[in-house]
Amino acid sequence: MSAEPAGMRRDYTEHSALLEGDLAADWPAQFAAWFADAKAWGLPEPNAMIVATADARARPSARTVLLKGYDERGFVFYTNYESRKGTEALTNPYASLVFPWFPMQRQVLIAGAVERVSRAETEEYFGSRPRGSQLGAWASPQSRVLSSREAVDDGYEAAADRFADGPVPAPPHWGGLRVLPGTVEFWQGRTSRLHDRLRYRRDGGVWVVERLAP
Repeated sequence: MSAEPAGMRRDYTEHSALLEGDLAADWPAQFAAWFADAKAWGLPEPNAMIVATADARARPSARTVLLKGYDERGFVFYTNYESRKGTEALTNPYASLVFPWFPMQRQVLIAGAVERVSRAETEEYFGSRPRGSQLGAWASPQSRVLSSREAVDDGYEAAADRFADGPVPAPPHWGGLRVLPGTVEFWQGRTSRLHDRLRYRRDGGVWVVERLAP
């Protein structure tokens, strides 16, 4: 049975070619340019990305999270370290990211090693979160099986009572993960499925740019 809705077989014609001469000198600059395009396009959450990890037996799992920062070191998101993604990322420290900017007929695909961000970075970011989100980080045993929705609400109420009107510190089991890219691919949809795929790949201490077949 086809998974493609009738009448949805379309071509990719939104943008012109992505050629080697179009790329920025490095992947952070190229990502910044495309990320700015995604925000200008009006995508609802341009920083939403799919994060794929695998457990110690190489069984993969994926979910959507929000990018919270990036620089030449890599891409950062925050999570409960005891969640499925947190446990997998620390047990098998390698991950893949996908920014699925479908309306723009673009994707960015990243693969690389994973490390924890410093505790100072975690605490700085945690302090910028709304109080409700801070309490939620204490309330939820993320990815664990629960008996009911009430268990979530009870956990939140317990956290609210615990910290009352005082500051909410970052939980010790919660923090940032940084994906250190070994490859960053920029995918541009083209007509007849002959897409442009240009990839920055770390080769020792330098980055090389290579074209992949569509």
